[in-house]
Amino acid sequence: MDKKLAAYLSTLYEQGRTHDAPLADRLLRLRNMTPEAAGFISLLIRAQRGTRVLEIGTSNGYSAIWFADALRDTGGSLTTVETEPDRAATARRHLEAAGVAPYATVVDGDGGEVLAAAGDSSLDLVVLDAERPAYPDYLPHLRRALTPHGILAIDNAVSHADQLTGFRSLLEEDAEFAVHLEQVGDGVLTAVRLG
Repeated sequence: MDKKLAAYLSTLYEQGRTHDAPLADRLLRLRNMTPEAAGFISLLIRAQRGTRVLEIGTSNGYSAIWFADALRDTGGSLTTVETEPDRAATARRHLEAAGVAPYATVVDGDGGEVLAAAGDSSLDLVVLDAERPAYPDYLPHLRRALTPHGILAIDNAVSHADQLTGFRSLLEEDAEFAVHLEQVGDGVLTAVRLG
């Protein structure tokens, strides 16, 4: 990552923290992924040479910039999904300002519906950073849409471990996935589709 992009991301992250600090209602917060978690997932994209990545939970585009930068290196593209139109518009502006807009498409909509519409074995990596109670319903679509050796990366696996217990158990009991908890940022639960 070049210094200009790193500086842009640093500023955007601090703006997000300043925005979120006084807000008691978590739904009003931007809830950006930590730089450590975003950097780790970007590394996974590069190591895998992934070209087709889906992120569910765009917010203001902070993590999408990290992923689009990695996909610029692999020749791929990101689809990132946000339910709130204002945040989706903000994410588009940030991706453009960061110089990575050609490698990302921001979709206004429901992440579960976008995942359900994905083709079989069409995604190299899926990032979940949205409403955690919805994740168990995603599992059949994740199993189908991820490529063999495709990766699922779930943020907040330590900070909100109690909200992911059920979904984590489903993944660990599923013979099609190898699962590991990475102690980076707020915790990233990773699962590789073995099929």
